Amino acid sequence: MYLETLEKMTSKMNKTDDAAVRRTAAFLADYASLLAGCGATCIRTEKNTRRMAAAFGYGCDISILPTHVYVWVWGAEAAQREMAVRKMTGGGISFHLNALLSRLSWEVADRHLDFPTAVGRFESIATTPPTRPQEVLLLTSLANASFCRLFGGDAAAMLTVFLSTLLGYRLKQIMLEERCDVRLTFLCASFFSATFSAGGHVFGIGDTPEIALGTSVLYLIPGVPYMNAVSDVLYRHYLCAFSRFLDAAVLTACLSAGLCAGMLIMGLKWF
Repeated sequence: MYLETLEKMTSKMNKTDDAAVRRTAAFLADYASLLAGCGATCIRTEKNTRRMAAAFGYGCDISILPTHVYVWVWGAEAAQREMAVRKMTGGGISFHLNALLSRLSWEVADRHLDFPTAVGRFESIATTPPTRPQEVLLLTSLANASFCRLFGGDAAAMLTVFLSTLLGYRLKQIMLEERCDVRLTFLCASFFSATFSAGGHVFGIGDTPEIALGTSVLYLIPGVPYMNAVSDVLYRHYLCAFSRFLDAAVLTACLSAGLCAGMLIMGLKWF
């Protein structure tokens, strides 16, 4: 009788432990997929996920592929091992979301947040509204005009770049909202901005129209994927590095094609 009761208690405890490991694996997979999807490097995703798993008292291993994240979590006993797979959230690059998720991992590790509190914080972060499109549009246009000045453009060139970026980036926002292909979006936005800024050459606006034309499409350069690809190479995540670099190269080719098409349709000489 005593042995039967002991076996039942042990079985119940094992089931409870298995459920806890399963919940932790699911949570960490959701966390890693969102963090990687908002523009974090592979090494940051790995470190943050393992940091949280260690704070919860579990071992963790993570495998990051270009579109999916695999997370293994195990408890004190090797038999208590669970795997969770999540598709990366395609919400686009967000430095704000990236910072909030990284801060959560440190709060779990340093402030010893319990599991329910950490899950609640994560759900709150995941539903954080993005920056308003109007703010992004205005700041991007100002930033691109500043690049024009940095490369030696005059006031007329800066104004031309500001307006061409304002129109091109708005077109990009509209096309992405309509779920158009991102490559087509980059090509059309680049063509629109280049065609508008080429007016400086056609109508003789300012003394540096060539700088206005060259900097009018800089807002489309996929700088973060390029930098992440370099980081992934350094930390031997070669598959993700190649995927990110190739995606960035394709987008660069699309914006280059749009720029060339804009110059061609406006009758500008390339050389």
